[in-house]
Amino acid sequence: MEKFCIRFILVISVLLVAACGELRFSQLDSEATDYHPRKVAVFPVSVGSYEEARNPVEQIVPAELTAKKWFSDVIDTASLSSQMQSNDELRQAVTDYISKLNTLNYSDPSLSEKIGQLIDADAFLFVTVEEWRYTVEKEKNYAKASIGLKLIDPTTGKIMWKAAHNKKERYMLVKSDMSRIARSVIRDLINEMPH
Repeated sequence: MEKFCIRFILVISVLLVAACGELRFSQLDSEATDYHPRKVAVFPVSVGSYEEARNPVEQIVPAELTAKKWFSDVIDTASLSSQMQSNDELRQAVTDYISKLNTLNYSDPSLSEKIGQLIDADAFLFVTVEEWRYTVEKEKNYAKASIGLKLIDPTTGKIMWKAAHNKKERYMLVKSDMSRIARSVIRDLINEMPH
């Protein structure tokens, strides 16, 4: 009986550790297995009330995508914003597209195709910061970061993949570095992204 209990506890421990490695949410379109974009554009990060997350996340996401070497080019948020400032047609298309995506959860295929042609990209990556804060739970201090990604095919407007993940880290006296936690969350997400 004692050996059985030890084996049972060991199996449960292994399963718990394995379960911790998975993303909180991930949804893959049926056509994503044949989707292999070469040039991806990272759109401005949606931060909600977590404005302090914008700069770190807009730096981390393109850096991690570039490090993977899956794409021939990564258009970072600053480059995309620069293109939008100098091109009224692009700025209006992006504004209309993002508005429909955020309010109606509708990826407009004609707008996405137009944007894809204007910036010469065959994938869009939208990043959402869902949580970015320090908190106290049961008298213990935690740093929490939660991020979501959407990968969109501009030629069809189809959301090929969307996922979300979060991590929390306990700290004692010195607050944990939120950028480091976010980088870990983003790496986990990107590792599961179709390419």
